[in-house]
Amino acid sequence: MSKAKERYDALVTNRAGFLNTAVQCSKLTLPYLVQEDTSSKPSKQTLTQPWQSVGAKSVVTLAAKLMLGLLPPQTTFFKFQVREDKLDEELDPIVRSELDLSFSKMERMVMDYIAASSDRVVVHQAMKHLIVSGNALIFMDKTGLKNFPLNRYVVNRDGNGNVLEIITKELISRRVLGKELPVKQPNDVSQTTSSDDDDVEVYTYVRLDEKSGRWVWHQECQDMIIAGSRSTAPKNASPWLPLRFNTVDGEDYGRGRVEEFLGDLRSLDGLAQALVEGSAAASKVVFLVSPSATTKPQTLANAGNGAIIQGRPEDVGVVQVGKTADFGTAAQLAKDIENRLLDAFLVLQIRQSERTTAEEVRLTQLELEKQLGGLFSLLTIEFLIPYLNRTLLVLQRTNELPKIPKDIVRPAIVAGVNALGRGQDRESLTAFIQTIAQTLGPESLMKFIDPSEAIKRLAAAQGIDVLHLVKTEEVLQQAQQQQQQAAQQQMLMKQAGQLASAPMADPTKNPDAQESISQFLGQGQQPKEEEPTQPA
Repeated sequence: MSKAKERYDALVTNRAGFLNTAVQCSKLTLPYLVQEDTSSKPSKQTLTQPWQSVGAKSVVTLAAKLMLGLLPPQTTFFKFQVREDKLDEELDPIVRSELDLSFSKMERMVMDYIAASSDRVVVHQAMKHLIVSGNALIFMDKTGLKNFPLNRYVVNRDGNGNVLEIITKELISRRVLGKELPVKQPNDVSQTTSSDDDDVEVYTYVRLDEKSGRWVWHQECQDMIIAGSRSTAPKNASPWLPLRFNTVDGEDYGRGRVEEFLGDLRSLDGLAQALVEGSAAASKVVFLVSPSATTKPQTLANAGNGAIIQGRPEDVGVVQVGKTADFGTAAQLAKDIENRLLDAFLVLQIRQSERTTAEEVRLTQLELEKQLGGLFSLLTIEFLIPYLNRTLLVLQRTNELPKIPKDIVRPAIVAGVNALGRGQDRESLTAFIQTIAQTLGPESLMKFIDPSEAIKRLAAAQGIDVLHLVKTEEVLQQAQQQQQQAAQQQMLMKQAGQLASAPMADPTKNPDAQESISQFLGQGQQPKEEEPTQPA
């Protein structure tokens, strides 16, 4: 028996409790997401559908928020920054501007590479697995990303949560492997692949080599190592990203968001089933005819709409459930549970009112975004940083991106929890400026607030690159000097015109007038510097 299969079977026991909880959470939200690992081939049985759709809506909405927060489509989720301790603080602004321009071009190259791939689709799928099961494994292949659900991999961590081993199990066709594999024995239960004999189990064994400090992995099939499957990767740029939603000290696997509210989901599902079945029973219309009545049931059944038949009203009755009050209590409780779940999964609920303003909707959405801070923290460390490091390594190996000196330039994550921090800075800065303008007046605002610094801080808070967009101090000073010179020249010309129209400027009356005007106009011109004479 292969080492990979032995380790997989040994680590499955530790995963069993987490997988059972994940299956229960999946049944109440998205039943197709996580299934039991009872056999090597997924079963074809019909999945049980929940009685409510609140769980599915909550999971899909939160997954979309997380995906857009981690990989925003309209901007980059990282920035290249020069380390201040490695460069002189008195660096020429022109050189720094050129560096920023080059870094911006490299950032766009990386984002174009990500946009051309299907990474966002796989990341959205992984976010749904994280919310429901609390775990997901992403493999960054050269052709794109691949997501492994919890029932298809096991992981082993140390006491600090660092990954030591990862083993995946896949079903791959013999034709794809292209190898002469041993034929399955009739009594070999381990190689049973349901009714399809063309599929075999392939185990990928990933571990951290202590000697070299690199990640090494290979694939095994039927006790044999597949030729050409060995590979390695640097420790900080591994293509294997085991993600967790919530961490618990000493546990190898994470806990999902759905597990935290599993009680409410079960209660809501039970109430929804009772209301649906009860409403169906209450909506059934059945007429009762007294046995001693002269009205015959057949006559009543055959009577059309608006028909006239003989009979007495007291002979005919209608069956009524009489559970209206009970249904109202159950419906109100279900509504309260639904509101709690929607708030927990950050689903925006706009107050239905004629006086609901856009500012109220904006503040509600901002409050929901603030709740993502704790969710983004772990994903920034376990996903964004390794994902960026691996992407940069792949682009540099294919010469699509130049080599970046790590001791001078370092990438900084600006999405996720950092983006929430910038949003809070923007709100605080805007409120501060508005408070000064309202309490002290616009004069105090212009007197004590530096406009250029305020513009830079607002741009940084919104993630906008101010390069060649906002005028620098040098450009502003040059424009101010030009305006002053133009105003001074215009004033001198005006004064010269007034002086020329005076009686004392008439040459017939004052012979020295022309010389005085020339001297007056010469005051507004700057004296030219004399060129130095060359020594003989």
